[in-house]
Amino acid sequence: MTEVLTYSNWEESKVKTLQDELKEFMDVLKWTFREYGDKVVYACSFGAEGIVLLDLISKVEKRANILFLDTDFHFKETYELIDQVKERYPHFSINLVKPKLTVLEQANEYGDKLWESNPNLCCSLRKIEPLKEQISSYAAWISGLRREQSTTRRNVEYINKDDKFKKIKVCPLIHWTWEDIWTYIKLNNLPYNQLHDKGYPSIGCENCTLPAAHGGDMRGGRWANSGKTECGLHQT
Repeated sequence: MTEVLTYSNWEESKVKTLQDELKEFMDVLKWTFREYGDKVVYACSFGAEGIVLLDLISKVEKRANILFLDTDFHFKETYELIDQVKERYPHFSINLVKPKLTVLEQANEYGDKLWESNPNLCCSLRKIEPLKEQISSYAAWISGLRREQSTTRRNVEYINKDDKFKKIKVCPLIHWTWEDIWTYIKLNNLPYNQLHDKGYPSIGCENCTLPAAHGGDMRGGRWANSGKTECGLHQT
């Protein structure tokens, strides 16, 4: 029996061979669920990429584990979309993960509007630490990262050694373009966050997200005016 690929037994040469064998996104997803079964979880943000990936996953594993980092600061449109997804894919196990601190507890301990005074700490408390705790029992996690999204994501592979969380991170959509994403959504009549129609290509917490400039950086509306471009989930 072949040993399951994990963070601790990662070998560059073997993984390189595997990467070459995986020709496209469905090959990646089939390999992932064959390799890990219920020991893989999809951390979904419920953005446009997330909706596509949820639909693709449903074709491979209807009872997949899905988690959403519920910071308590998301747009109402995001929560409405999650309800639609639950109705469309009733067999998914969707877990809304809360931070240890409530909004009030965080304000009492760190001051009001921590997302303005220290956005890195806010993301750490409400996203990074909750994810770290949740995926501790999994061998791998799935992400909707695409190379086109930003310069920091241009070298993402299908299968990645995640040094931050000490897991295998699988990214099936690395070669998809923004046009590909929306073509798939429209062709399959998938639900999506209505904020996408209002100039939000990338949607995070309501306090930190603005519409992106037309024709600008896809993630230009995230952490607006702070110089921050990533929450930290995908940084080593």
